[in-house]
Amino acid sequence: MEFKSIVDVKVSRATGCAVVGIYEGGDLGFAAKYINTYTQGLLTRLQKSGDCPGKLGTSLMLPDPEGVSAARVLLIGLGTRLNFGRKQYRKAVQAAAQALGKSGASDAINYLGLEEIAELDWQYRARIVAEVFAAHAYKIPHLKTAKKIPKPALTQLSVAAVDRQAATDANVGLKIGTAVSSGMHLSRDLANLPPNICTPMYLSARAKQLAREWSSIRTKIIDERGLKALKMGSFLAVSQGSDQPPRLIVCEYRGAKRGKAPICLIGKGITFDSGGISLKDPSAMDEMKFDMSGAATVLGALRAVAELKLAINVVVIIAACENMPNGRAVKPADIVTSMSGQTIEVLNTDAEGRLVLCDAITYSRRYKPAAIVDVATLTGACVIALGNHFSGLMSNDDALAEELRKAGLRADDRAWPLPIGEEYVDQLKSNFADLANIGGREGGACTAAAFLSKFAKDLTWAHLDIAGTAWLGGSQKGSTGRPVPLLVDFLLNRGSHG
Repeated sequence: MEFKSIVDVKVSRATGCAVVGIYEGGDLGFAAKYINTYTQGLLTRLQKSGDCPGKLGTSLMLPDPEGVSAARVLLIGLGTRLNFGRKQYRKAVQAAAQALGKSGASDAINYLGLEEIAELDWQYRARIVAEVFAAHAYKIPHLKTAKKIPKPALTQLSVAAVDRQAATDANVGLKIGTAVSSGMHLSRDLANLPPNICTPMYLSARAKQLAREWSSIRTKIIDERGLKALKMGSFLAVSQGSDQPPRLIVCEYRGAKRGKAPICLIGKGITFDSGGISLKDPSAMDEMKFDMSGAATVLGALRAVAELKLAINVVVIIAACENMPNGRAVKPADIVTSMSGQTIEVLNTDAEGRLVLCDAITYSRRYKPAAIVDVATLTGACVIALGNHFSGLMSNDDALAEELRKAGLRADDRAWPLPIGEEYVDQLKSNFADLANIGGREGGACTAAAFLSKFAKDLTWAHLDIAGTAWLGGSQKGSTGRPVPLLVDFLLNRGSHG
């Protein structure tokens, strides 16, 4: 879909559909007042009759209204004017995307951004439009044999702005939103694929493809022999029960000077997690194909960074393997030696994500990073604590944690800080090794992060637990693409877009 911004405050342009907002209580939005004038009070009459009440997220399509240059007018309910803020604006834009998707319009102009929204500048107003419409247009990779009947598609969407400066700012927002959406599409495609297709080798191939598509990215793949040479005993322990060979995927993006310390993004890439010997409950085990969502996220964020040509250096590191229970699989009570030299007693083979991440964190030290952010569907405990709304955020650096928290707020992809104090580290004590890989039922998300913190000493490090936010279950089953928006916003504020 093509996005652009235009200067038009009087709803005067010819288009397939003009999208305007109305509030509750007979209160017409900025652009709706012009439509009402052009149609001799039609909107006022519709509101009085109860056909268009203005409730937030409602919609009404008016085909070929007399007196208007647009072929259609789409009315979107904005709720009350007093309460109309960024959340309400996003919901209104979502309603517009849904309604336009069912229409025959091939082009449209969105006038919703002309409303007063104190929390949002023009860049973010337009960015939200691009992200929402692109997300609505996303389709899960088609593996069904039945032929799909193509539906009429919206191919061009314009964002109306009040003046040239607003239009310029909106164009920047559309560019960012388009890049974020491209990253989310890649992330969702990877996570939605079945685990017999999206294997560690497949992830490696897609990472190589990124390097072919973007000259600013260099990719290298470290095979099992290389992992053994690096003494990644913790990572290799997880993979030893699978016939799929493990891979460490390293992608380097250079947008700043060579000497500038990079941001390292580390992704958990367990392409299927059976739980290993500590076998999971069979119900919903199919959703464990999403256990590589951390890997999908960091690759998606990298794609967005390359598209925006950010003046920043980024290194993406993905520990990719399967966790399977064959006769060679790691067992409860096994002790493994990590790349850092620390020994780990494996008390639960289903706590495998931290075992691959700890070696990836150690590997990242060679880049002398300015900051490290690892992203992982790490614990069910985080889902219990925060549900599906917030990602868990834990860090050994308050400033970095605050950067990420604020990025999540700006991107509407929120993260909530959780503690990782010494009390949680104490729960990981082992009689036989330097530490255990689990610390009991209490504070499971915090003890998992505390485990990783033992490998991030002297590093500026943060951990995002996305077990509750990376995918949806049930009838809406599928990847969400989160937290690509958060990570891109974080990197935007660390660098600058070209």
